[in-house]
Amino acid sequence: MERLLAGGSWTDARGVTRQLQPSDILVVAPYNAQVAALGSRLPGMRIGTVDRFQGQQAPVVIYSMTSSSAEDAPRGMGFLYNPNRLNVATSRAQCACILAAAPRLFQPECTSPEQMRWANALCRYRELAEEVVI
Repeated sequence: MERLLAGGSWTDARGVTRQLQPSDILVVAPYNAQVAALGSRLPGMRIGTVDRFQGQQAPVVIYSMTSSSAEDAPRGMGFLYNPNRLNVATSRAQCACILAAAPRLFQPECTSPEQMRWANALCRYRELAEEVVI
């Protein structure tokens, strides 16, 4: 976060370039408990669930996947991997979307064709993204 705000800039649709501000970043998480935890660590940032930010946009979106694996997902794989939720979260970004996810989330144990479709959407996102490991 500090690196984004310290040296990050973006150019809007009118061609105006400026330094990123905290209000230019949305931090999205699937669960209210994760939103609360992030809020205590990132005061002053716009943090909420996918549902809260529906219809809003920002230059940068950080999507925190929260769980370490599909098996650890509090509301099950269907909620965490839901392609519609992934789409809403990532499509809020006007410039860059950062997906914060544990590596095991990309290796779920699927037991049905539906679970395979859910996992495929997340894995396809990763295939198309520029991966940065920190």
